[in-house]
Amino acid sequence: MLQIGPHLIHSPLVLAPMAGVADLPFRRLCRRFGAGMAASEMLTADTRQWASQKSRFRLPVRDEAEPRVVQIAGAEPQQLAEAAQRSADLGAQIIDINMGCPAKKVCKRAAGSALLREEALVAEILQTVVKAVTIPVTLKIRTGWDTQSRNALIIARLAEDAGIQALAIHGRTRACLFRGAAEYDTIAEVVAGVSIPVIANGDITSPQQAQAVLAYTGAAALMIGRAAQGQPWLFRQINNFLRGEPQFVPTRLEITALILEHLGALHAYYGEELGLRIARKHVGWYLDNLGFQRSHRKAFNHLLDTAQQLEFIGELLLTTNNNNQGIAA
Repeated sequence: MLQIGPHLIHSPLVLAPMAGVADLPFRRLCRRFGAGMAASEMLTADTRQWASQKSRFRLPVRDEAEPRVVQIAGAEPQQLAEAAQRSADLGAQIIDINMGCPAKKVCKRAAGSALLREEALVAEILQTVVKAVTIPVTLKIRTGWDTQSRNALIIARLAEDAGIQALAIHGRTRACLFRGAAEYDTIAEVVAGVSIPVIANGDITSPQQAQAVLAYTGAAALMIGRAAQGQPWLFRQINNFLRGEPQFVPTRLEITALILEHLGALHAYYGEELGLRIARKHVGWYLDNLGFQRSHRKAFNHLLDTAQQLEFIGELLLTTNNNNQGIAA
C-alpha cells in the first residue's frame, strides 16, 4: 500500500497529471474506476497568472476526492514555495513538483525536466518548498536530460534528503520525449537506492504490463498516463488483474453511458463554448479506442452545441453493430 504523509492510497495506480487531459471531470472518472490518486494538471508557480482561465480550472477543488493533489511547475524556489502555500490554503493536501515535463515551452523557462540539469537548484527548490508547507510534497521526474546523463538516482537522493515523501519517475529522458520504449532499469535502480516510495511511469498500457513493471522495478505504485485516454476503465482492469479477479470488460452500452456522462461533466465544468472544444479530444480518444474511423471523429468535431454532441454519440454507439460487444484492454 502506498502511503504519502498521512494519506493511505488503497490502489497501486495513480493518474498522471497530464496537461490538457487530467482535468477535474477526467480525474473523477479515473478515481471511480480505481485510480488511488489523481493530481491536477500542471499549474504555473507564478501566482500572478492564477486569474487566467487556464489556471482557474487547475486550482484545488475542495469537494474532489482525497487526497487532493496539486502539481506546480516553475524554476524559482521562493515562487514555487509561495505557490505551494497558496495551493494548501485553497485545499490541496499534497503538493507535487513537476520536474518531468518535456514540453519546449516549459523547458525554455528552465522548468520541468530542464531542471534535471541543475542538481544544486533542484536541491534548493525541494528544500524550500518542503519547509514552506505542512502538507506532504512529492516530485515527478524523468530518468535524466538525455541518455548520456541519466541522473535520476542523484535527484532521488536529493529529494529524499529534502523531505520529499514520494517520487514518480517516467522511464524516458527529456531528450526521448515520448519516442521509443520506456526503460525500467533506472526506476529499479532508484527503488533500490532510496527509502521513499517510488511510482513507476511510462508505457503501462495493459494489466499484464502493469504487473510486469511492478515486479521488475519493485515500485510502490504505477502512474498511468496516455493509456487512460479514452479508456478510464483501464484502472479497474489493471486492479482486477493484480488482485486475481475476473477481467472487467465494459459493454458498448456501458461505454456509451460513460461517454455521455463525461460529455455532460465537461460542459457543466467549462461551459458550452470551451466544453465543446475540450470534448472533441476526449471523444476522439474514445472513438479511436473503439475502432471507429477518422471520419466519425471529424464529423463530431464539426458539431456546434452540446445537444448535437450528445445526440451524435448516442446514435453512433447504439446503432453500430454489436452494441453489447465488450471492449477489452
